[in-house]
Amino acid sequence: MEHLDPKHASEFLNKDSNALFIDCRSEMEYLFVGHPIGALHVAWNDGPDWEVNPHFCGQVKKLAGTNHTTRPIVLICRSGNRSQEAGEALERAGFTRVYNVLHGFEGELNDHHRRNSLAGWRFEGLPWEQC
Repeated sequence: MEHLDPKHASEFLNKDSNALFIDCRSEMEYLFVGHPIGALHVAWNDGPDWEVNPHFCGQVKKLAGTNHTTRPIVLICRSGNRSQEAGEALERAGFTRVYNVLHGFEGELNDHHRRNSLAGWRFEGLPWEQC
């Protein structure tokens, strides 16, 4: 798996129209916190129990289509941890071009335990929307 900072991930997605951009946060995060424009939602884990989605790889495979093993898959979550776990699962399932967005959508916590102030997709001013 390759790791891209948010700006490089955005550039990569803009250059490769075949790349599939997956936001693997929970449904509530995707809907209410916001998400990158163009990102499709497939939760890696979700409430209320926060168990790993046993259908994650199959759902991504369905979105990726017949060339799922070689199609670039770019994953983003809140801070880059869940997307790395999800990417590792995709690689175990045979995907060969998996990319993790470092710092995720909201970035790490600052000294005041707040996000969006150190790094991440939103911090970098990249395009996003809220439902």
